[in-house]
Amino acid sequence: MIDKFRRRRWTRRLAVEPAEKAVSAPLSPLSFSLTFDYLCPFARNAVEGVKRGLEEGRDWDPCFIPFSLSQVHVEPSDVDVWDRDLHDVLPSGVRALAWGIAVRDLYPAKFLDYHLLSFAARHDEAADINDPIVLAKIAKEAGLDDSKIATEVESGEPLKTLAVEHADAVQRWSVFGVPTFIVGEAAAFARLMERGQSDDVAQVLEMLSWKRLNEFKRTRLPR
Repeated sequence: MIDKFRRRRWTRRLAVEPAEKAVSAPLSPLSFSLTFDYLCPFARNAVEGVKRGLEEGRDWDPCFIPFSLSQVHVEPSDVDVWDRDLHDVLPSGVRALAWGIAVRDLYPAKFLDYHLLSFAARHDEAADINDPIVLAKIAKEAGLDDSKIATEVESGEPLKTLAVEHADAVQRWSVFGVPTFIVGEAAAFARLMERGQSDDVAQVLEMLSWKRLNEFKRTRLPR
């Protein structure tokens, strides 16, 4: 269950400096979870919005949950992505998730830096985030020990964590994609169209408390 990993909450140790003029915050932190896969540009939009909110001083306590989009397309008769041999060619995005999990758990204070650099490598530079050499370069850019991270990934523990957290997200909240925002037992998939907008994240989190609303999907997006 994901709850077993909450003892490793890292956000209180994130290296994010609030701006001098912080927005008004509730008396206690708002804890929420956010699913991610580096393959998805909308997951990047959401993460950048969370980071901006933390920089603004919003009293948020986010938990980042890996969710493999490649696993969604695995047939019941096929091998799950986290049970594949690490020395083979893994399905798209899986190795990057393993590295992200390793960084999250080994270097919680540097996780957001690494997290956003990984998204940038994929979506700005069109880098192959399935390549360990590319992932090691990202780790170095974030100021991390890439050898230590590679060793952790080779141990197989990050893929075991992916298996647990992905499966729990599906079973507990019926998660089907990224980014999914989760507060308590409420969860919603939300595709934010602009990068780094903390107000958009705040709006989604507020709407999660609106229990009479089940589905709100635009037929088209006016531009």
